[in-house]
Amino acid sequence: MPASSPAAGAPWRSASAIVAGAVTGYHMLKVVGYSRTKDVPNGEVIKSRPFLAGGRKWYVEYMPNGSKAEYIDFISLYLCLDDNVAEAVKASAKFSLLDQDGKVLPSYSFTTGIINFSEKRNWGYGTFIKREVLEKSEYLKDDSFTVRIDVTVMKDVHTQDTPVVVVPPSDMHRHFGDLLSSKDGADVKFQVRKKTFPAHRSILAARSPVFKKALLGPMKEGSTTNTIPIDDMEAEVFGAMLTFIYMDELPGMKEEEESAMLQHLLVAADRYNLERLKLICEDKLCNHIATGSAASILALAQQHNCHGLKEACLDFLSTSTNLNSIMETEGFEYLTKNCPSVLKELLSKGASG
Repeated sequence: MPASSPAAGAPWRSASAIVAGAVTGYHMLKVVGYSRTKDVPNGEVIKSRPFLAGGRKWYVEYMPNGSKAEYIDFISLYLCLDDNVAEAVKASAKFSLLDQDGKVLPSYSFTTGIINFSEKRNWGYGTFIKREVLEKSEYLKDDSFTVRIDVTVMKDVHTQDTPVVVVPPSDMHRHFGDLLSSKDGADVKFQVRKKTFPAHRSILAARSPVFKKALLGPMKEGSTTNTIPIDDMEAEVFGAMLTFIYMDELPGMKEEEESAMLQHLLVAADRYNLERLKLICEDKLCNHIATGSAASILALAQQHNCHGLKEACLDFLSTSTNLNSIMETEGFEYLTKNCPSVLKELLSKGASG
């Protein structure tokens, strides 16, 4: 039997790709006894032990008093190729200062371009961080700090065939969003203030253990109505929470309303045990901490066990300038009356800072 071929007039389908490969690896450089390394003169190097990354051998040059005279107030860091090879070794490096939990600090994370280390031998940052800044920060603990060096080594560019069938990304969230907006199959309603929200018991139960108990548990048997009143939440907040339940993302918010909405949503997420929504609100609220809002956000974080948000507020308020500025706000008055323990912690942190 002859091989099959497309019908007359039908186009042949084929696909290929140009692939630029890369191999990555990283090295953790911990400087222990930092204060003693400051005796090293400007321009002189302390080398790390060699390490393998991307199939090549490297080491890091640490210069506690800068690599040049103009960098004398800075710590300099350079990645160096430790292999003697004739071919080009093209790579990029990312230098990142880590906090005490081992997390990368975006403000002290720098990535080089792609460098031919066979020619340059070393590349990095002469002004990685100012010594004075490091010494006053919490990132220097017990006279030690850690830097992560990510190395990406480029491989030869080549071509390869790719499948003709292209699988699109998941659009499940869109289908669930359509279900919410169309109200098709809705079997429960929520009356929030003057607005009614049709919804689906099974979807709410799958997303929230609180809704599951209320809608599918023993309470359902005694219910004589499919309309559930919600008296202690604004309709806009409940609607935003429903959007997240169905689509796993927040609706768009006006910039001037975002902080207040996020605070209300955090409370709602805690109430209905929507842990991911709660963490999203907590993370976003860290960017809304300011003189006028810090005290109220701190009280919210304390009441709803948001440890990361609480620490961010305490760090902001620990300086005497910020602390003095918020003492006249309504949020500080509320904090004084309702959260005396966190107020004591705040004042203690401010005094020690």
